[in-house]
Amino acid sequence: MYKKYILIILPLILIPYLNKNKEKKMESKITYLQKTISLKKKKGCYIITKEILEVIGSDISKIKIGTLNLFLQHTSAALTVNESYDPSVMEDLSNTFDKIVPEGKYYIHVDEGPDDAPSHIKCAIVGPSITIPITNGKLNLGTWQGIILCEFRTAFKNRTIVATISGESY
Repeated sequence: MYKKYILIILPLILIPYLNKNKEKKMESKITYLQKTISLKKKKGCYIITKEILEVIGSDISKIKIGTLNLFLQHTSAALTVNESYDPSVMEDLSNTFDKIVPEGKYYIHVDEGPDDAPSHIKCAIVGPSITIPITNGKLNLGTWQGIILCEFRTAFKNRTIVATISGESY
């Protein structure tokens, strides 16, 4: 008779204990990190993946699964992801932007010169931010993809990128 009670009670005692252990194993540490990256470039498109990773690569390596958001704090330059294998793509991008939005006397906003309004318009087309997945401590970019800075102003400009990493860490 006692055996029946033990068989009924024992699982009731063990189940909460077993569930606690499962919960502990399933817990993960969510990490948020933010850094700024400064670059100085003149007009053109540049592959900046290596420059970004020099600053935040060790932080990315600690993330099992997450995202990297890069936000450019300027209105006359932009960020995008594009082919990084053939550098001639950068020249093609820059030339195409100039054909789509040429400089000229038909703009009202020319406070900083003839490239002022066209730079803002190009930035509005491309955008100031990108988000890239992080998988097993690495940026999950495609084989030929890289991070591209498009500088639309003729003169050298200091640019600040805010890098925000979020995800489950190891």
